[in-house]
Amino acid sequence: MARNKYDVDESLETEFNLSHLKRLAGYIKPYGKEMFIIILIMTVSSALGMLTPVILKDILDVYIPNEDIRGIVLIGVGLLVINFIIALTTRIKISATTKLGQDIIHTIRSDIFNHLQKLPFSYYDDKPHGKIQVRVVNYVNALSDLLSNGIVNTITDLFSLFFIVAFMLYLNVRLSIICLLGLPLLMILIFIIKKKQRVAWQLQSNKSSNLNACIAESINGVRVTQSFTREEESIEIFNNLSMEYSESWLKAVKLNFFLWPAINNISIWTTAAVYVVGIAWLDKGLAGITVGVLAGMSGYIGRFWAPINTLAGFYNSLLTAISYLERIFETIDEPVLVKDKEDAYDMGAIEGQVEFKDVSFSYEEGVPILNKVNFKANPGDTIAIVGPTGAGKTTIINLISRFYNLDSGQITIDGIDITDVKIASLRSQMGVMLQDSFIFSGTIMDNIRYGNMTASDEDVIRAAKTVRAHEFIINLENGYDTEVNERGSRLSVGQRQLISFARALLADPKILILDEATSSIDTETEILLQEGLKKLLVNRTSFIIAHRLSTIKNSTKILYIDEGEIKEMGSHDELIDKKGLYHDLYLSQYQFLEKDKIS
Repeated sequence: MARNKYDVDESLETEFNLSHLKRLAGYIKPYGKEMFIIILIMTVSSALGMLTPVILKDILDVYIPNEDIRGIVLIGVGLLVINFIIALTTRIKISATTKLGQDIIHTIRSDIFNHLQKLPFSYYDDKPHGKIQVRVVNYVNALSDLLSNGIVNTITDLFSLFFIVAFMLYLNVRLSIICLLGLPLLMILIFIIKKKQRVAWQLQSNKSSNLNACIAESINGVRVTQSFTREEESIEIFNNLSMEYSESWLKAVKLNFFLWPAINNISIWTTAAVYVVGIAWLDKGLAGITVGVLAGMSGYIGRFWAPINTLAGFYNSLLTAISYLERIFETIDEPVLVKDKEDAYDMGAIEGQVEFKDVSFSYEEGVPILNKVNFKANPGDTIAIVGPTGAGKTTIINLISRFYNLDSGQITIDGIDITDVKIASLRSQMGVMLQDSFIFSGTIMDNIRYGNMTASDEDVIRAAKTVRAHEFIINLENGYDTEVNERGSRLSVGQRQLISFARALLADPKILILDEATSSIDTETEILLQEGLKKLLVNRTSFIIAHRLSTIKNSTKILYIDEGEIKEMGSHDELIDKKGLYHDLYLSQYQFLEKDKIS
């Protein structure tokens, strides 16, 4: 699929609409009281700041002509107090809005991460993990400035603008109108570049996503890259994507920066017009213009365009944020395809009878993986699943755990359709060891206990001994308290598999699922492991996928899967006597091993 490549831009499923902003407002609403207090404080501070030009006008027109030195000193002291209050409230605002913004960011990030935990395997199958990670980290972080300062500053500046216009009209209506004549021109400019800005930031978010996907893939595959000396090719791919990101960012930023010089130019033109007209009227004694009025208007004109500039900056930030909001909400809105029904109930303790009834499944529409598969496993049975690569073996065990929804058919456990019960109650009674032995960063003890968080240290050690992991663990520098890196890079593949095996067994499941559980374990350890597993397989329904056919000879039933169908089914001896596909597979593997021994 196209979305599964780091060099292909993602396309949004839906266009942006006001509902996105309403949803963002929903995250802000719980903090409405704190935001109201901050806005109220800053509005009072802004109102106090607006008094300065009026006071200047009175000084020039009244106090200086009357030589009222005492009044000028008192006004000076008053202005110092006003500026101190403004400085103090600004400090409070910065501290409060920063915390407020980060709290909202935390909530959004938690929502998107929590939703990712619920999404089915199919979502991760067709999307690079780097493109998912960038939404949780980078895109959410991009909203930080908007939520921390942008909203409060914008609302405060709107009130400031109201006060400024009121004071300007109080001083002189005609000069105020001349100043306001620049606004229509600014609105036209904003309307022209609005759509271009949104498209530019959408493109930039795509390039950012591509770059992060490339980095994630490169880090995960660095061993393969170095093994095949593909470092130069990887660097070239990265540089190309990085250059595309830089170019898209520059284009988007150029549009953002276009508004600020436009506002400055309009501000200069209107200010110059006020001075020219004001001085002309002053000379002629028209429209009640005095030196104080002109000085006061000059102060307000400068202040008038400052909040306009802030509002334009907020508008730019909002357009930038919109491109990220679209991606964030697209992820949160991603449907949870595998979920509990409204009337789902807890499964309760199970015996372990598993039955497939005409089960059909496909990962992509029109490409069937399983076609009307039927079989039954009784409690305590060990079912081995074999067949060529891509035949559908892993798909079968994924469906038992209900990691995917069926196209048609039914899977029952103890006669209960697994789609009718709560997923957690189903999976909690299964021990699963998938083909990829994933190890989390932390101690070996914690990694094994992941299968049963209430297990004691003794239980963990007992499980490790059963799967023959105890011997290598105690020889590590800190034994079970040894810290391992993400994905267990300090451990061998076989050691990681043994730890994963212990984790699955510690869950004490009624249904045990092993996908290539012994593929990376040496023959000597495998023999010991098989001995330890004999007791654990008793009274458990087990499903085992194994390429080493010697490990499944004692299975209750062997399913040979090919082309999405069960071609053969029976015990090892029955299938060998049948001299069919399983017989040929076993014989070819036996001959290969014999040749290997001879060589």
